[in-house]
Amino acid sequence: MSVRVRALAANALAANAIALGAMGPVSADTYPRVAGADVYEYVFRLTVSDEADAIEGLATIDVRFDRAGITELPLDLVGRAADGGTGMTVTGVWVADGSAGLAATSPRVTASERGAPVRFEHDGDRLRVALPAPSTAGGRAFITIAYAGTPAKGLVIGPTKHGARSFFSDNWPDKARHWLPTIDHPYDKARSQMIVTAPSHYQVVSNGLLVEETDLGDGARMTHWRQSVPIATWLNALAVARFAVQHLDDFDGKPVQTWVYPEDRDAGFHDFAVPTHAVLAYYSEAIGPYAYEKLANIQSNSVGGGMESASAIFYGDDSVTGERTVRWRNVIIHEIAHHWFGNSVTESDWDDVWLSEGFATYFTLLFREHAYGRDDFVEGLRQARERVFRFYAEHPDYRIVHDELDDMSNVTTGMQYQKGAWTLHMLRHLIGTETFWAGIRAYYAQYRDRNASTADFRRVMEEASGEELDWFFDQWLRQGGVPTIAGTWRYSDGAVRLDLRQTQPDYRFRLPLDVELRFEDGSTQRETVRMVTPAERFTLQADRAPTAVNLDPDTWLLLEVEITREEP
Repeated sequence: MSVRVRALAANALAANAIALGAMGPVSADTYPRVAGADVYEYVFRLTVSDEADAIEGLATIDVRFDRAGITELPLDLVGRAADGGTGMTVTGVWVADGSAGLAATSPRVTASERGAPVRFEHDGDRLRVALPAPSTAGGRAFITIAYAGTPAKGLVIGPTKHGARSFFSDNWPDKARHWLPTIDHPYDKARSQMIVTAPSHYQVVSNGLLVEETDLGDGARMTHWRQSVPIATWLNALAVARFAVQHLDDFDGKPVQTWVYPEDRDAGFHDFAVPTHAVLAYYSEAIGPYAYEKLANIQSNSVGGGMESASAIFYGDDSVTGERTVRWRNVIIHEIAHHWFGNSVTESDWDDVWLSEGFATYFTLLFREHAYGRDDFVEGLRQARERVFRFYAEHPDYRIVHDELDDMSNVTTGMQYQKGAWTLHMLRHLIGTETFWAGIRAYYAQYRDRNASTADFRRVMEEASGEELDWFFDQWLRQGGVPTIAGTWRYSDGAVRLDLRQTQPDYRFRLPLDVELRFEDGSTQRETVRMVTPAERFTLQADRAPTAVNLDPDTWLLLEVEITREEP
């Protein structure tokens, strides 16, 4: 995601700092998980029309159990309001046991395929399905849900910028429940299929590979897409509109496509042709194989910037300019980066969203360094640093890994992006670039198509580096504040005396600092010191007086510095 930063509620800023040296309490993401049940696959059958904004749905959920005694499966689905407005009405729920196999992937499901009707309770946004018998360990069930209604969110039904009717998903972070019955949380990743019946003048695109398109002979067309890689709920995508479609080429045998409004055909084909292939190649080589079956760049009216829906990325209405602007170039890079971090390696809970957004932001910068040079990379870091310090001037106690998510509008701020990216950059400097990349590759290999926590990432990087990193992750992610340093220096008797003092009002930081002594002839001398207390003095040997002393000359630290020369 590039432009989905939420406003921060005032009460979410009151989080207390924690002491350094421990990863802190277990995260307090309060979503009611269903221990022992795992959704393996969803099959969503949807019908949309031009006559009304109401949709009809028939969803089949393949559930696996590794625990005996489970008697019901709670799902997320927003019910219809009491006044009969938006929301979904469930008309029936059926359960078939695992011996039947997955219900037929056609627009309709026969009575025998559905199984037996079961009791259900639909209250607010929770649908509780009673199982016909308690689960057995290793058992399996297929739950089919018939429902209909008009979604208030999650599926945006309305005109494109050209005035054409369209249907575009917008599930982030937990809005899929407005139109799809799911476990609407990142911890339970599942495969999915979209079988959509729509008027035949529309095209339909979703996750994964196209299985079937069939004209039904009544002015409607059925389109079937299958996503065979497990993904978090918010990454399921649906776009129903008139499109111009370009099949660019293949990457590693996987299709690369562009889907834009027909009015924007030429400009859109031009804009999305680059840097998509180069980005896929860079991340595949640097991190590990691309996990998905295709990559489609899709113009959409449901997002303002980008949405990293797995294999089917959405970009805002105004993303097509015909000019390949730097802004939208960087959005493309960011959303593709998510396919490694966020999509394939997914945060276990909402408290660890930086594992998605911080990673995508930093890996965007790494591609920019690779493709456009060091200066472009450093400029991106400096812009991010400015945003971080502006934010912390108003919200000094904000923590990147939070545990106060009683309001999902607070799941991200710009800090999960910008400070999260800087945390990775500083980690790279601390353990070394070669070790950093070895750890990143190991992390991706271990958690590909799975979920991970901040503790999981820390453990992998400790194994790669051989260093204990609790203190580093705690001070940058689990406490507030950002460091500022005031310093003085003087030269006498063959040495530079450097006095440094942390001046931020709260919190303290352990800082490995690169120091550059610059001499009149343009030559330099580099030293590294470690600031472990709020005020320290360092003595640096030098055979002549420098003209300047600079801290962090290579832009490795999230730090503000003011340093002056002290006359002897």
